[in-house]
Amino acid sequence: MSTKTTFKRIALVAVAALGLGVLSVAPSQAAPGTITLTAVNNGTASLTPSTGSGETGTAAVVTVQSLLSQGTTDTITVEFIATGTNPTGSTVRPLITFLDTTTASSGVVTVTGQTGAITKYTAGDSFTVGSAYTLTAASGSAAVVTGKFGILLESATASVRKAGTYNYVVIAKGYSGGAIDNTKTVTANVSITIDAAAADSTVASAAQTTAYIGAVGATNTSDSALTAVATADTTADGEIDVTIKNAAGGTGVAVDSVTATVTGAGLISFDNSTYGKSITYSVTAGVATISIRGDGTAGVGTIAISTKAGYSATKTITFYAKAAKTITASVATPVLGLGANSSAVSVSAVDASGTNWTGTAYIVASTAADALVGGSATTPVACAAWNSDDGILCPITAIANGTAKFKVIDASTVAAATATSNEVTVTVSNAAPASVKLSFDKATYAPFEKATITLTPLDKDGKAVAAQSALALITAAGISSTYAFSAGSDTLTAAGGITTSALTGVKKYTVYMPGTGDVKITATGGSALPVSGQVEVSATASVVNSSVDAATDAANEATDAANAATDAALAAADAADAATAAAQDASDAVAALSAEVSKMIASLKAQITSLTNLVIKIQKKVKA
Repeated sequence: MSTKTTFKRIALVAVAALGLGVLSVAPSQAAPGTITLTAVNNGTASLTPSTGSGETGTAAVVTVQSLLSQGTTDTITVEFIATGTNPTGSTVRPLITFLDTTTASSGVVTVTGQTGAITKYTAGDSFTVGSAYTLTAASGSAAVVTGKFGILLESATASVRKAGTYNYVVIAKGYSGGAIDNTKTVTANVSITIDAAAADSTVASAAQTTAYIGAVGATNTSDSALTAVATADTTADGEIDVTIKNAAGGTGVAVDSVTATVTGAGLISFDNSTYGKSITYSVTAGVATISIRGDGTAGVGTIAISTKAGYSATKTITFYAKAAKTITASVATPVLGLGANSSAVSVSAVDASGTNWTGTAYIVASTAADALVGGSATTPVACAAWNSDDGILCPITAIANGTAKFKVIDASTVAAATATSNEVTVTVSNAAPASVKLSFDKATYAPFEKATITLTPLDKDGKAVAAQSALALITAAGISSTYAFSAGSDTLTAAGGITTSALTGVKKYTVYMPGTGDVKITATGGSALPVSGQVEVSATASVVNSSVDAATDAANEATDAANAATDAALAAADAADAATAAAQDASDAVAALSAEVSKMIASLKAQITSLTNLVIKIQKKVKA
């Protein structure tokens, strides 16, 4: 390496060293450098205040940095003010806290606040809007000073927090020699957000939203089967209550849009004023009520409901013509007791379009003679309103034992009726129970299958009797069984007596059968019966496990087949033994015959030889 090159390299190193020395030295009396104020992140808070040191971990964070001279010559103050309006109803106070510092030179950065460092946030703290932290460099030399600050909400339990966004401006001001330098003032915007509680969320949830159809003005929490006369009037015949809920199931807060469309009969409305076939309604909170009324058309109205959040449902209402076309009556209660019988006759009816007619029906005795047993032949009696379980049930007040004929009409007078049912014959009896009968509803059941046990009281002639109330038809021990019934079965004791159905005149029990066996139930007639009826009665049913029985049958069939195969094999073995013996006999016979033949051949050969010798001897004599 040449001497010239070496000197050049030494010069470059010296220049670089001088340059680094210039960059690292700050004038001891220099004015504050440019202040950098950076919003690191916005903050969050919860609706429930935290305790102790507050919510520093989720505070809105800003950093301040600048070159400051030694001592208190240069300073920076950090403060904040609120912008905008806090969420309505909130009384919570914002606070600023010093989080940490970093410096570019050795020394201690001192941080002082108006009331000192805040370590616990309570209602008594005064370090709020308008207060400021002051940053200074440690004495001895200038330094690049950095401070990290957090804006958070106080944790005083007395304060009220509301969901929403809280906005603030953080202000960093530079001072030199105690005088403010306005050119150095910088600001940064930060916010703190409190999310609404799950129960207060305004976001609608399709999974939680419900819709139920039912009566007008009712609190409908399940669907009802609605029917109404198909009259085009202004009266609502039913309603659908659509309850908008959020994901937490909260009501009255979620926002959604509901659309309903009816096809078929009927019109719908959200305000019970403006009706149409398709309507949309904006729900700001709570329930959207869809009113339904007839449009003069008989038939089924199908209402499709959907929400913007994704909920959907379909409800129906049946509109029937004012007049019935066909009414069919049948006896509902086999034996009527003297006095009122609310469910004596059941009715089904349709209108001209075949739609189920559910208007008000009336029952009347066919003749004056029938009316002597019960009811009226002149003034029809109104039947009960239709319901989805029982249809229409008509009452008869019985006044004497016997039988009587009745018919049902669709008007309150015979003259005004447009449809009349078939005649039905009812039986009225005040006969006392004389015996009881037990029965199962089937002869065989699968293991653990649901079964019905029926207790039937009978009169002295073995005929059904009218409904009985709290009567000792069987002893208090009730019904016993050879096998215990499975879980969920009705209690079969009879303490307090037996009350039979007003509709059927019998008492029914629901039980679940055991896993196997022939189940025999028994009961003994109670004190309400004559002595002749206070005897044991019983009924038997079998529990059949078809799969096990099939497997058993298959196993038995397989055993039978195996036994048959064994018998066949033994027979074949016997036949083989017989064949072997026969073959041996045949072989012995052949051997004996062979020996005899051989003997005969040997004898023949000897005779031939003797004859040959004789011939030769003769030949010799002849030649001589």
